[in-house]
Amino acid sequence: MFARAAASAALVVTLAAFDGAAAQTASQPPDTMAARVEACTPCHGNKGEGTSDVYFPRLAGKPSGYLYNQLLAFKSGRRKYPPMNYLLEFLTDPYLQQMAEYFADQHPPLPPVAANDASQEVLQRGQLLVSRGDPQRQIPACGSCHGPALTGMEPGIPGLLGLRPNYISAQLGAWRYGTRTAKAPDCMQQVAARLTEEDVTAVAAWLASRQAPVNLAPVPKGTYVLPFACGSEGD
Repeated sequence: MFARAAASAALVVTLAAFDGAAAQTASQPPDTMAARVEACTPCHGNKGEGTSDVYFPRLAGKPSGYLYNQLLAFKSGRRKYPPMNYLLEFLTDPYLQQMAEYFADQHPPLPPVAANDASQEVLQRGQLLVSRGDPQRQIPACGSCHGPALTGMEPGIPGLLGLRPNYISAQLGAWRYGTRTAKAPDCMQQVAARLTEEDVTAVAAWLASRQAPVNLAPVPKGTYVLPFACGSEGD
C-alpha cells in the first residue's frame, strides 16, 4: 500500500510539473514577425495601414527596399524622430530587413479619401505638378519617379497614395530644408528644393484626394526609366 501511495504521489507531482510547463509555454507570445512588430502598431496600424494620426504614414505594401532604407536612416540618426531612433538603435540590419519585408507583404485597403477643403485652383496646380511637372523650373512630374499610378517601383521608390496632406507637406518640407536626406544622389532633395510653399500645398492636397487604383502594388524594377539618377533606388 505504501508503494502504491508513493507511486500515486509521484504521478501527481509529474503531472503538475507537466501542466505547469504547458501553461508556461501557452503563455509565451507567438514567435512571429507580426508579434514582434506590435510596437509599431499604435502609430502605424495593425498591418501598417496607418492610423487616424495624420503625421504617421502608411507602411503596408510599400517596396521593402524603401522601408529598409528608412529603418536604416532612423537607426543611424540620419532621419531624426526620437521614438523611432530609440526603438531601432540596437536592432541588427538583417532584422530590420525582415521588418521591412513583413510590412511590404501587407495589403490592407487604403483608407477612405478624407474631406478636402482645397480650392479647385489649388487641386489643378497639384495635378499639373504630379502629372507633368514644371520643365521651366526643372521639376519632373511626380509620376515620372513614383509611377503613372503613383504606386511606386521596386526596390526603393514608394507609392504616394493613402497618405494625408499634412504628412506629405511635412515630408516635402523636410526634403526642402535638408532635415530629411537619402543616399546620394539625393533626388528628392534636388526636386523638393525647387518647390515653393504653394507647390507643396497643391501637391499634397491633390495626392491626398486620389482614389485607390485597382492594383496598389509597386511595379517591378526597371518598368520605366527614371528622369535622373536616384541613390535610394540603387543600380
